[in-house]
Parts: sequence; structure tokens; C-alpha cells
Amino acid sequence: MKKFMPIILILLFVFNFTSVIYANDNFLNPSDINAESAILIDGNTGEILFEKNIDKKMYPASTTKILTGILAIENGNFNDMVTVDAETPYEIKGAHIALEPDEKINFEDLLNATLIESANDAAVVLAKHIGGSVEGFAKMMNDKAQDIGAKNSNFVNPNGLPDENHTTTAYDLAIITKYAMKNEKFREIVKNHQYTIEPTNKKTEQRHLHSSNKLLYGTSNINVDGKTVEIKYDDAIGVKTGYTDEAGQCLVSAVERDGRMLISVVLKSTGNNLWIDTHKLLDYGFNNFTTTILGFKNEFVKNIEIKNGNNSFVTGVNGKDVSITLPKGTKNSVTKNIILNDNLEAPISKGQVLGKIEYILNDEVITTSNIISTSDIKLMGVYASISNSSLFSNFYPWLLIGLPILFIIWSFSTIRKKIKKKKYATKSDITYKEKY
Repeated sequence: MKKFMPIILILLFVFNFTSVIYANDNFLNPSDINAESAILIDGNTGEILFEKNIDKKMYPASTTKILTGILAIENGNFNDMVTVDAETPYEIKGAHIALEPDEKINFEDLLNATLIESANDAAVVLAKHIGGSVEGFAKMMNDKAQDIGAKNSNFVNPNGLPDENHTTTAYDLAIITKYAMKNEKFREIVKNHQYTIEPTNKKTEQRHLHSSNKLLYGTSNINVDGKTVEIKYDDAIGVKTGYTDEAGQCLVSAVERDGRMLISVVLKSTGNNLWIDTHKLLDYGFNNFTTTILGFKNEFVKNIEIKNGNNSFVTGVNGKDVSITLPKGTKNSVTKNIILNDNLEAPISKGQVLGKIEYILNDEVITTSNIISTSDIKLMGVYASISNSSLFSNFYPWLLIGLPILFIIWSFSTIRKKIKKKKYATKSDITYKEKY
């Protein structure tokens, strides 16, 4: 048996080594993605799960219409009948729904045409209806993008047609999409790949719209990491494709499964690599990450010492439920660091923030939560007397009482000095007469 022990140990080492390699096989490298820029985020928390050139300025093509769509929903009226202006039908290139001058079309039809058919003419008509002009709407787009948290975007039109000044990033598109997907109407539209516009005053036939987002319906096969799968991705709920020669193939996708939402952005991919890249990103997210609960709202944290109070301590609890997307198997590696505010003293109000909890993984703070008080702590003794006195709790009584007192003291002091001076003068005069 002793003769075989070294061999057994070597075999165990090889087995463990290959197991580690296999465990890391699912790691996705930037080089595994064909696209020039890509990102995968948790659609609920915004955590970045994969990145490749996520802050590089790129041409977004029709993925621009995600921002156009959410702005239209938030600022438009679904009951409006919109009249097409005389210029737009003749100025638009690329995808369109053949709008005509003076055509009256429902606002909701224009919105669906923008997000499903990716109609450039519909997007511009919407922009003019809401913003007064393309320029006015572009300003609204940039303001909204900045409010959402976009850092490196500049939009000059509502449809994404080429312009050297019309750029965004994978990161910015991801957080814009995360914001948009919170809107039920937006979600309702982008999950569909078909829509019908009824006849208008200029069109006698229905217009049938079709989305180019094959992630929702595509039955063609692609090869993803050696496996043949359909382009359609289970549980996909949107959102938008895009293409121009300058931008290449672009796709922003959202998938919701078991309470989790993942959002991927792929910019400047080629051919079927667009779908392959997207599948790789989404597979990576679902296979390697899980939403982990780290804390619960009102969970006990610690008893915290309070100065000058009618109680010497207050119970501090977690201010919210804390959940975060983490690599599978890392939950037990997360540690907590409790940081209390300086000079905690009465009075303390119920719900007051007393400090924070830092959740740490691999020496990095991955999320935080406030520590809050569960009760009121009042001042005690002399501190309470001083605090409760109307004289000490309001500056104006002091001002109203103090100024007259100061004036009386000043007046008394002045009169006293005059009397003293007069007495001194009289005494000096008497002394002078006696002397001479």
C-alpha cells in the first residue's frame, strides 16, 4: 500500500487541479465577445457582471430609440392624434412606415412603430410632437440621460441615424434601459415583435409592423460555445436592435427569469455574432451569478451607546432588505463592517440614521445599508431642562429679552459714569477753593 501512496497523491492532485480548471471554464473573457463594446448588468440592482470597453464612445444606431420611447411615454398623451408635418416624410432615411404629410395617426401607433418596427419617420414625428423640434427633443434626451446617470452620451436625433456627434456607451445604454424597463408601458411594448396600425386618413390598408429582435422569436440556429441553439432566448422581454454601417450590429436585450432580470448591451458586432455574443453574455449571467440576500430590514445590528440620554443605549437595526447579485458560492465570503456616526448623543429619533453597514467581498465594498434607531431617546437631567426651556430652544426670545437688558445695563453704566464724573468734578472744585 505504501508503494502506491505517492501515485494516489499525484492522482488526487491532478483531479483537484482539473476540477479547479473546470470550475473556471465558465469565466467569460472580453476576447470571447466579438463585439467592440459590451456589458451585462443586473437589471434590478445595476451591478456590472461583465464588461468590455463599456465607457468607449460608440454609435448606437436605433438602440437610441430606447431613450426616445421612454421620453415619449413620460411626456406624451396616448389619446393624442398626431398630424405628420410636411418635411419629415421626405427627410428620413432607413426604416420607416411611409408616413405622409398631414397624415393623422394615433400617438400610441407612432410609439409602437418607433420601438417595434424601428421606424425613423415615426421617431422624428414623435420628437417634434413632444419637443417642438428635433433639436428641442434632443435636449430633452440629453437632460434625461444625465438624470438617469449616463456619463458619456450625446444625442442629436431621436432615431440614431449617423451623426458624428451622436454617441453613447454600452454602460450608458444599459442604465438607460434599466430605467426604461421599470415602466410597465415600455415593457409591454418592447416584449412584442408584432403590431398593427389601422387605416388612417392617408392610408386605406393596415400597416403590419415586425420587430427585427430575433431574440424574441427567431428559430434559426446559431452555435454558442459548441452548442447549436435557436436565436430565440427563453424568457426574453425585449428590447431593441440597431444597425448602420458606422454602428455595426447593435442589440440591447433584457431577460427576466426566476425574479432576476439581466440586461445586455452589444455594440458593433457582426452578422450572427450579434446573437452569439448576446447568448454568451446572458448564459454567463444566469449560470454564474445568483441574487443573494445579505440582510433584512429591521434585522438587529447592535446596541449603540448614546450620550446624555434617558437611556444609555439604543437598538440599531438594518434600514432595508439587502440583496445583491454575486458569483455563485461566494456568499459565505462576504464580511460586514459596522461604521457608526461620530458623537451619537440624545436626542435620538426613531428611524434616525446612526451609521452604516459595509458588505465586503475580496476587500471591496460591494454594497451598504443604513443602521437606524428603533426608538426615541430623550435628553436627561440638566440637558433636558436646558433643551426644553423656551428660552434655550428659540433664539428670538433671547433676542427680545436680551437687547432691552443690554440697553438697560448700558444706560445704567453710562449714567453711573456721569454721576461719578460730576462728583469728582465737584470734589476737585471744593478742594481747590480750600487750598487757595
